[in-house]
Amino acid sequence: MRSYERLTHTPMRHIWHNQPAKPDVSCYLAQSRLDIEVAHLYASETEAMAVLGRPLSLTMQRELALMAQASSAQRLATGLARLLKQKAGKHYHSQRVWLLIRNASPMWHRADFESVLAHLVVPDSHPFEQIWLLCDFFYGDPLRLY
Repeated sequence: MRSYERLTHTPMRHIWHNQPAKPDVSCYLAQSRLDIEVAHLYASETEAMAVLGRPLSLTMQRELALMAQASSAQRLATGLARLLKQKAGKHYHSQRVWLLIRNASPMWHRADFESVLAHLVVPDSHPFEQIWLLCDFFYGDPLRLY
């Protein structure tokens, strides 16, 4: 929310979590209600376990080391496309819903996403008014995909 406000100078206030979480959270954008579906993008299931603080076996540690050495542009493009396709098939009881994709991988940063976005195809049919990407987990301005 703070990143969006900083970027657009439009107030976003009073965020709350929805029960059930469809979409995940809601807030007020200016004076209008806005629902937000939040998705986290990881480089792999193994990385997700590491980032979430789950115990890693020696095999998983080796896989992370190999992944860190490999070129990640194709893995990023594939993962982002897969996530967009998955979320495009969802349905929400909402007048306005945005998708916020939060990069949860320490391997990828804004420059990585900027190089991939030129070739990224957003599915033709999806329920989102806007799609945003928060490239860096703890800081940085979001990129608008759609």
